[in-house]
Amino acid sequence: MIYRPVPARLPVPAGLGRLLVLITVFVCAACGLVYELELVALASYLIGDSVTQASVVLSVMVFAMGVGSLLAKRLRRRAALGFAAVEAVLALAGGLSAMALYACFAWYGRAWPALVVFSLVIGVLIGAEVPLLMTLIQRVRRQDAGGAVADLFAADYVGALVGGLAFPFLLLPMLGQLTGALVTGAINAVAGGALVLSVFRGDLSARARRAVTAANALVLALLALCSALTGPFERAARHAVYGGDVRVALHTELQEVVLTGGGRGGRPLSLFLNGRLRAAGGSSRYQEALVRPATAGPHRRVLVLGGGDGLALREVLRRPGVAAATVVEPDAAVVRLARTDPGLRRLNRDAYADPRVTVAHADPFAWLRRAATDEDPYDVEVCDLPGPDGPGGAKLYSQEFYGLAARRLAPGGRLVVHAGRVSGNAHDFWTVDATLRSVGLATEAYRAGTADEEWGFLLAGRAEESAPGRGPDRGEGPPAGLPEASAAGARPVVRPPGAAEPPSTLMRPRYEE
Repeated sequence: MIYRPVPARLPVPAGLGRLLVLITVFVCAACGLVYELELVALASYLIGDSVTQASVVLSVMVFAMGVGSLLAKRLRRRAALGFAAVEAVLALAGGLSAMALYACFAWYGRAWPALVVFSLVIGVLIGAEVPLLMTLIQRVRRQDAGGAVADLFAADYVGALVGGLAFPFLLLPMLGQLTGALVTGAINAVAGGALVLSVFRGDLSARARRAVTAANALVLALLALCSALTGPFERAARHAVYGGDVRVALHTELQEVVLTGGGRGGRPLSLFLNGRLRAAGGSSRYQEALVRPATAGPHRRVLVLGGGDGLALREVLRRPGVAAATVVEPDAAVVRLARTDPGLRRLNRDAYADPRVTVAHADPFAWLRRAATDEDPYDVEVCDLPGPDGPGGAKLYSQEFYGLAARRLAPGGRLVVHAGRVSGNAHDFWTVDATLRSVGLATEAYRAGTADEEWGFLLAGRAEESAPGRGPDRGEGPPAGLPEASAAGARPVVRPPGAAEPPSTLMRPRYEE
């Protein structure tokens, strides 16, 4: 039996009622896309590997939307009440999703189960919206199915556009991820409840109207309470992740920056970027191993890509003969912290106050691309980047990136790259090596640190300056003119037989997810 909606007795003209339904479709679509983007963004930060997180969230949600559409068929006879219930639950689940995901990561160390569960629940609820709204708009004014679907999807797609743009440009910078999700949930609840209680209140009994009003009031109260508690919640979660001595915690446009320790009698100062330890006050072995081998030869002009904390820059400036050092760091807030925080300034020895230092706040790839080839090239290029599996890894460890870097390298110059752990992820390490060699650079692999805390590096120079028989494709020993990687406790790494990974490019990333 085919269900045919019966026209409703509306308290407003049919044209206005139809407009209000379409406005609600617009708002709900915007909120739904914000929930998706919140899950993707937070999961990428907490778990890493943005491609995998986006794929999981979107695929699970699209599947769940199909399930929700089927389940909504059972609610069509009481479409107004069903839509009110769906929106109330969706507002609560979507609004609390970011907080729940962060809590699972902070206290249990596992965000994957929460990611899948919330993607599934939110997807089912979003999928149930359109069939119910289709029924409601037909109750306002009967029209052919094709026209009704066209109107609904037009409002839905425009709403998704607005939500997609509002998330990165409005919600995230102004409210942050947790409060942004809670505010979105509140808007969602108000939109759904207002439509049902105003336009379709005639479809509800007095008891149902009271229930819808109470449910939406409860949802809004819970979201408001959680919004008031986001500050204490974030502090408690940070203490669970980083310990109880968090000194500085801020969200920049690009990442979360946390400084811990550094007090008297406490832990050494540590800098975390998006949860990754980037600097520790108790040791400078990483920076020494990164910089010293590369600066053993000519090093009058040095380029540091990344390294906004100033620690690699500190090692560069300690080398006699450095005339100019340029730091290209995309996050101005990290450089500002390195200039102003007393603990971090002690750690980097006020490197940014040195008159030889120039700072450019730009994406390293874009900066190298814009750099004029007629400017003086660099004797040393230090790539102090998170690693091929970190944020921007596919781009900043690509063949195109190293081609741009090699273009700015002086004759006899050297480029050093932090390429992750040799033993922990040999595939990625040797892929970086193959990518460097694919742009005409000869390489030498070395490692530093201990078994518990190991770093892998690649020292590179132009292949035409290599000794005979030691071209980049052979990979035998260091290129001529490049020092042995023995400084700062660095130990050479022998390329294993058959290590012939293909290079990674922007169009074909080769690093493991």
